[in-house]
This record gives sequence, C-alpha cells and structure tokens, in this order.
Amino acid sequence: MKFSRQTTLRAQASVAGVGVHSGLPVTLTLGPAPIDAGFIFVRTGLDGCDREVQATAEQVISTEFATVLGDSAGPLVSTAEHVLAALRGMGVDNATIEIDGPEVPIMDGSAAAFVAAIDQAGIVSQSAQRRFIQVLKPISVAIGDSFGELKPNANGFRAEVEIDFTNPVIGKQSYTFDLSPERFRREVSRARTFGLMADVARLWGAGFALGASFENTAVFDDERLLNPEGLRFADECARHKVLDAVGDLALAGLPLLGTYRSVRGGHKLNHAVLTALLADRTAWRVVEGEPVRRPARPVAEVGSGIVGGRIAAAYGPDVS
Repeated sequence: MKFSRQTTLRAQASVAGVGVHSGLPVTLTLGPAPIDAGFIFVRTGLDGCDREVQATAEQVISTEFATVLGDSAGPLVSTAEHVLAALRGMGVDNATIEIDGPEVPIMDGSAAAFVAAIDQAGIVSQSAQRRFIQVLKPISVAIGDSFGELKPNANGFRAEVEIDFTNPVIGKQSYTFDLSPERFRREVSRARTFGLMADVARLWGAGFALGASFENTAVFDDERLLNPEGLRFADECARHKVLDAVGDLALAGLPLLGTYRSVRGGHKLNHAVLTALLADRTAWRVVEGEPVRRPARPVAEVGSGIVGGRIAAAYGPDVS
C-alpha cells in the first residue's frame, strides 16, 4: 500500500486492555481526523470533560520506561509509542486516538492489535499531498553509553538499531528496517515488549509494570526466556526497539525522510535525537509528494509539489 496523498481512517475501531505500568483497564478508539491534523489523543472521563493533546515532541513530559504526553496541567496519556508506531508504520497521517484512561493498553506487548484495529477501520486517501520532514544533515546525541543519530535518506525512513544487554540470553542484537506498511506489518508489528525478571521488584517499587505479565511481556532471567510459547523472532528484542523508535519518532508530527541509528538506546534517546533535529532549523525541511526509491534517471527538484515523480520542497526550515 502506497499513498502520495495524506490518509486517515475510514471509520472508528476500538481495542480494550490494561496499562502495562498502571495495571488499569482502558479502552482506546482510533478514528478519522482532518487533513494536516496529525495524531491527536483525546483523553475522556476527566471530571466530565475531554482534553486533547497533540502527539508531538513538544508534548512529551517523560520518557522513563515509556513515552508520556501531557500539557501544562500534567500527564494525559502514557505508553503512547506502540499505537503511534502502528499508525505511522501503516501509513496513516491523520487520526484521533480517544482513550478513557491514563495509559494506552499494552495488549500483547506489541503493535499487532493496533494494526488490526487500523485494518478494521480502513485507510482512505485525503485531498492534500502527503508531507514529510526531510533530514538534511546528520544530528547525533550521546547519553552515557547510548548513541543516536538521524542522517539524510531522501528515499524513505530507515532504522538501524543495535542493542547490547549484559543479560546473556538477550546479549547483542541488531536489526535494520526500511519502513513500509507491508514490512511493518510483517517484520516489526508483532515484536513484544521485553524485560528482565531481576528488574521486576525494582519496577514495582517505583510504581511501574503493575500490569505486566507473560501475556504482554517477553520475560528473561539469566538463563532463558520464561514465556512458555517462546520468541516470535530470534531477534525479537531488537525488532521491538525498532517498533519503539518508529513510534517515538512519529512525534516529529510528519513522516521522516532519514536514517535513524540507535545504539543501546530507548525512549529517552529517541526523544533527545528528535528534539535535537527539530531544534536545528538548518537540519531539516518539509517536502511534499512521495519518495521514489532508486530513480531510473536524474530528475529536477524545483518548486513545490511533485517534480518528475520525486519529492520537492514545500517550505524550508526558515519559512513557517
């Protein structure tokens, strides 16, 4: 499935589950949104009124164990990354995400249930051209022994993720992923959240992982995976880190044209690299159209819109 125009959902679709950190029941409903709306969370049931928060990097108020969005009054929705990954991964540009609790339901620990909800709702094209944030120069961030970088890639979005755990069962893994709806569905969407049994007591004491179970988390001790059904992929942990990165980078507000490299990273690093990119107005521009991989011949890129089947600048970083 490939769209040159913006997309939204045809209808609403709902999922229900519990929050992996809060342990509280929650229902989430995906629905249509207007052109250029992006992803909008609507938190319901708060003293009889609804509050909205735009899914953008500016609205992130915490990245400890999960990505938390909020406003000046405080947090509104936690663990936003999996549903955002599903929307971005499946090629949806504009959607409302209505939620009646403080945390997106963890479901089976992956994005598969949200992909199924998107399939149920259906995707429709809108009248406006799709827009992208094109990375123009490398931007990197180091946090301790973690390193993240966004660099130019005009043909689409690529994630290059490396993890390195002292836990011998997980160990070192890497995964490279070129984003398309087909590949997201097949290679990444079913990769589950994972954790170490040794960390459970610490997480519980800090008020996290209250809803975690073998039904929604791949759990490892020092010798083996404890889930009786086994892994879905041999490198499931690295693939889940790719899923998280797709969701966290969806907070750019538009699809990215660039390559994201992450070494020993997580939500904090993903957000730090994205905010560093957006803060440097010489490092990106907004373009319209549809990237074409491996063009057969050189083409001009002049003006606004699609030129010769390639993307062209809609507005540069110095023009609002």
